[in-house]
Amino acid sequence: MRVAVVGATGMVGNVMLKVLAERNFPITELIPVASEKSVGKMIPFNGKEFAVVNLATAVSMKPDIALFSAGGETSLEWAPKFANVGTTVVDNSSAWRMDPTKKLVVPEINGDVLTGDDKIIANPNCSTIQLVMVLAPLHTKYKMKRVVISTYQSVSGTGVKAVQQLDNEEAGIVGEMAYPHKIGRNALPHCDVFLENGYTKEEMKLVKEPKKILRDDSFSVTATAVRIPTAGGHSEAVNVQFENDFDLSEVRQLLSETDGVIVQDDVANNVYPMPITAHDKDDVFVGRIRRDESQENTLNLWIVSDNLRKGAATNTIQIAEYLIAHNLV
Repeated sequence: MRVAVVGATGMVGNVMLKVLAERNFPITELIPVASEKSVGKMIPFNGKEFAVVNLATAVSMKPDIALFSAGGETSLEWAPKFANVGTTVVDNSSAWRMDPTKKLVVPEINGDVLTGDDKIIANPNCSTIQLVMVLAPLHTKYKMKRVVISTYQSVSGTGVKAVQQLDNEEAGIVGEMAYPHKIGRNALPHCDVFLENGYTKEEMKLVKEPKKILRDDSFSVTATAVRIPTAGGHSEAVNVQFENDFDLSEVRQLLSETDGVIVQDDVANNVYPMPITAHDKDDVFVGRIRRDESQENTLNLWIVSDNLRKGAATNTIQIAEYLIAHNLV
């Protein structure tokens, strides 16, 4: 495979390169792509170095696969240009997610929707991915009616500028602000931009994307997304009402048997998911599994995952692996 990584010098791009190497992805030629100011910069990969090229050059090289993590505007402009030369694009931005002509994919859940004709494939929002990884098997078994989500999202989800803001605050340095307020020792109920309905764009992603991935709009979702001063890893408190009742031991067993999900639920020994222990891992961790005693057929869960890996880079690469394994590229 001739693989282009668009946004190779960015935070997610760096993790993509790391995950590609870790998973021994079948690359015959790496094409790192970034903005004009990075052109010519050498990127180390698997013991070799590759020169960064611009987008136009990358298109002319006609890679087999292009893994995009360069923002929505770049994806909207350039993904079709890659697709037009036969490249299959897996895009990590929000640009194509809710486009009815594009697939929104978590391979363990709905990889079967992919065909060889799909030239632009959307990677879901990081918070959505970890959510549906846990909810999918439960929905199949018990049928969800309503989901209430509160997220606790790390500054790495915003990007390098936000990570730098937190580092500066902890060091007592006055620097550039990624957020309208301090993030250190604080919590901002403000992820992405506010919309006319009073919700943020991030919250509405959590409302809409799970229905597309699960191919079911019969359940309702509401969300509140909060930014907290952790360096990496997103956490979610999730309340799920089902049509059918459940047994907690069966829920734990079902989740423990789900590929890519690890149950950490031993409160007697203080074992539960945390961002610090999910760091640099590809799995989604779930714990604090308990019945909501205020409402029938309702479950509370605590879900944590590394947002730069399964929430972004790893899922993108898993989509590409699925395409190769099924001869779709």
